Amino acid sequence: MKYDARDLGLADKGREKIEWADESMPVLKMIRERFETEKPLEGIRIACCLHVTTETANLARTLKAGGAEVALCASNPLSTQDEVVASLVKDYGISVFAVRGEDNDTYYKHINSALDIEPQITMDDGADLVSTVHKDRRDLLKNVIGGSEETTTGVIRLKAMQEHGVLEHPMIAVNDAMTKHFFDNRYGTGQSTIDGVIRATNILFAGARVVIFGYGWCGRGTAMRARGMGGNVIVVEIDPVKALEAVMDGFTVMGSLEAARVGDIFITLTGNISVIRKEHFDLMKDGAIVANSGHFNVEIDIPDLEKVAKNKKHIRSEIDQYTLPGGNRINVLAEGRLINLAAAEGHPASVMDMSFANQSLSAEYLIKGGVKLENKVYPVPEHIDREIARLKLDALGCKVDDLTGKQKEYLESWELGT
Repeated sequence: MKYDARDLGLADKGREKIEWADESMPVLKMIRERFETEKPLEGIRIACCLHVTTETANLARTLKAGGAEVALCASNPLSTQDEVVASLVKDYGISVFAVRGEDNDTYYKHINSALDIEPQITMDDGADLVSTVHKDRRDLLKNVIGGSEETTTGVIRLKAMQEHGVLEHPMIAVNDAMTKHFFDNRYGTGQSTIDGVIRATNILFAGARVVIFGYGWCGRGTAMRARGMGGNVIVVEIDPVKALEAVMDGFTVMGSLEAARVGDIFITLTGNISVIRKEHFDLMKDGAIVANSGHFNVEIDIPDLEKVAKNKKHIRSEIDQYTLPGGNRINVLAEGRLINLAAAEGHPASVMDMSFANQSLSAEYLIKGGVKLENKVYPVPEHIDREIARLKLDALGCKVDDLTGKQKEYLESWELGT
């Protein structure tokens, strides 16, 4: 078995963390128990490029239980938990290529190491596996049945590939499942982003002006949690409908330059590039804190900041402080990378339970779905989404009602009215 880990001596610590997360992942556990019996992924090779955390470890265990050969690499250089890598390799016999803090060359070397198993299914968080196969490893395309994508940024990339006619196999947008983006993006990102900012800075949110760039599901969740901590939340949006929704939700909406003048804490969650750039840095007050919770480290234009700053100082484990010519200091968290994973532990396991249930069942669907899929981006089938919701409710001890015969008749009829 091939792997690249920092230290296998960390395995005991990693196993304890994996087992702790597993206690809050009952849906994935039920799927893993079924997979152990039915082996729906028998003989299938799956390459995964995901955040290597305790929750991802339980997904990898589930795929292996289903009979798959799994190779895992990191989807972000700062999201890897080295003790989890060690345990997956030593305790569970799963090939992992990930070291926290790896440089860009190592990052792509690890992606290619995972692809060396010649996967039939890919699982992405940001579409780096898919894009690498399509650009540099096209010899592997003949093996690929399909893949799945975990995050908004990756789905955007995949839909662009589909639009340009270059996508060579079907993809399932796990991110767009109701049981994923409603919960993972809103509640998971909302909590873990605030957690990351607090761990990095120990700042008090109460009374602070918190500027949220983007009011998608991740932005909604983060705005909600920032307000819950006592922050005065300002939303920056480009979509008038989402901006109006933010207003109706009770937030202040303003343009980015206006917000740059008044904000204390800035958090980007857009999936786009250069969201905070030179003209914003020039307007920020002394001591402004800037963090990113979008997938890639391009939302904060750090090269812009490097050019204009007269001094840079690393003042805390996850804070680089840039001093501008006028003397104002800008504090950038976690090098502009995902704050919730670089400075904290990512989403709670109970939320990732549903996200990774979607990943597991999407892999099974690609193998035995019985439907010929075109080279397009597909949603998670509705029956899978609803089954995951049902299993989660069962695990929580909650019940839903059934329609009566009379109610079904009424809903199916066009003749019955008032």
